[in-house]
Amino acid sequence: MSLIRSVLTVAFNKECCKSLRETLCAALAAVMLLTATAPCRAACQLGQLAQLNTTIEGDRALVPVQFNGEDATMMVDSGAFYNLISLATATHARLRLEQPPYGFMLSGMNGDTPVSFATVKEFKIANQIVPKVLFIVGGTDFGAGASGLIGQNLLGMKDAEYDLAKGIIRLMQPKGCGKQSLAYWAQTETRSVIDIEPLTEASYHTIGYAYLNGSKIRVMFDTGVPASMLVRRAAERAGFDVNGPDVQPLGPSTGLGHGWFPTWSARFDSLKIGGEEIRNARLRVGDTSSTDVDMFLGLDFFLSHHIYVSNDQRRMYFTYNGGPVFNLSAVKSQPPPETAPPESPAPAAAGQGETADAAELSRRGMALAARHDYEHALENLKRACELAPQESTYFAQRGQVEWQSGHADLAIKDFDQALLLKTDNLEALIARSQFRQRSGDIPGAASDLDAAANAATKEAAIRLDFGQAYQQMDLNRQAIVQFDLWIAVHPEDARLVVALNDRCWARALLGDQLDLALADCNKALSMNSKFAAALDGRGLVRLRRGEYQKALSDYNDSVALQPKNAWALYGRGLTKLHLGMNAQGQADIEAAQAANPNIGELAQKYGIAP
Repeated sequence: MSLIRSVLTVAFNKECCKSLRETLCAALAAVMLLTATAPCRAACQLGQLAQLNTTIEGDRALVPVQFNGEDATMMVDSGAFYNLISLATATHARLRLEQPPYGFMLSGMNGDTPVSFATVKEFKIANQIVPKVLFIVGGTDFGAGASGLIGQNLLGMKDAEYDLAKGIIRLMQPKGCGKQSLAYWAQTETRSVIDIEPLTEASYHTIGYAYLNGSKIRVMFDTGVPASMLVRRAAERAGFDVNGPDVQPLGPSTGLGHGWFPTWSARFDSLKIGGEEIRNARLRVGDTSSTDVDMFLGLDFFLSHHIYVSNDQRRMYFTYNGGPVFNLSAVKSQPPPETAPPESPAPAAAGQGETADAAELSRRGMALAARHDYEHALENLKRACELAPQESTYFAQRGQVEWQSGHADLAIKDFDQALLLKTDNLEALIARSQFRQRSGDIPGAASDLDAAANAATKEAAIRLDFGQAYQQMDLNRQAIVQFDLWIAVHPEDARLVVALNDRCWARALLGDQLDLALADCNKALSMNSKFAAALDGRGLVRLRRGEYQKALSDYNDSVALQPKNAWALYGRGLTKLHLGMNAQGQADIEAAQAANPNIGELAQKYGIAP
């Protein structure tokens, strides 16, 4: 989802991309040929340069890699100009950072961020070792389990085929195909084709055109965007009104840069892409101006289609897999959008007509789960567990899907089995900890979280999640340890403002190291002055420090942003009592108790009382 912006971009791309492309092409010289058309036109052949086995975890497409012999995973991001790793990954791998040319920045839909460069001595992908690979280092981290992004300098090397419903991405090289159709798999399916813009040194993305309510829009096909999103200006051209009766807020979103931007969902009469029309579609809308495209067709679109990107022909071919095209799972009260023509095929049953090994079944199962087809997902994962009964990962995956589909009793059995097979399985430890916490077993939940924290690398992106999980269990000292580890290696991350606020709150509730807590909240507010939780947190710090006038100012600002926030109302009430404003203070305390009847008991627990 990133764009590289610099006057030196062309020179950088020519010098730095050349090494990876030429080396990888040489390493992948042995190709598997596929017939792209009927036998009478068999002169057209597709050479498979590489197959990237891809697992869908939540809203990310992940592929296995190695950095200098150490296993890792990277997220496939067709919207990223170049391969990227986080500062945490570079720190863990002990890579030497090099400064970029002056003015070289990473730009995403949420703003810019400074970057560095680092060279990995041996980078392994698709079972091939590529020496001396240059990566951009920086930006917002990519979530737990992902060390970086695979970008267009690899995906756009030749042609790319995305069959994510089966957990596969293929890098392809056509020969003698001319303008023949390259959708070789489409025997009976309705096939769509659109023209795409040529890849240039200054614009290295897959970009085409669609029609929104009859108006032509420029779209980027971007696997790094979890859910497809319209840019607000384009949505408004099609009639979107943020105050419209059918508009629902979805909360803030972010990308690789520093900032956050608001998003909504709204219904549109028609979205046409090639030969496919999606009527009455509910789409995500984002208020971002840091892009020159009108819409990002994200991972949800890729999961619901089989796609072939022909950079040579400047065309993109795709067929519909069935099911919802767009993922708006946050909009719980809305029916699924009307997605495709009636003649479009339904999703294939698990493993239908094919022989698959356990790894393939696992990838298919996780792709189906990402599309909320839990029945077929569990069929695939059940078979994967049967074929590989000693593989902890498959039991952890099946447990996650069982939990998502409402079978908690089966889920916990799978988590137990996954941990019996591999005691430090992070996914299973975290999931079982969450299960135990929700069941009221706080000691058991904390024990699992401790084991996960001990098993994770020091620089792991999941440290922020660990800290928040400890905080939910009222284990604030343990939470601070995790926040410290995460903040140390995420100085440019968009979520830094959240981590600083969480650490401020942990110390404020403990009533300990209030000077450090104040510094954290001050920094968070310097990044976002309208962050209500940080205003509330700083108010509590100042209340504990006896700085009542400053605390009152913070609480007033917080309540103005969130009028029914029980903590802010209760804190303001206490502050007013200290200032002799007894009637007003008591009124705030009563309003807080109306919003949360337990607020007085919670505050008393932390020694915060009248």
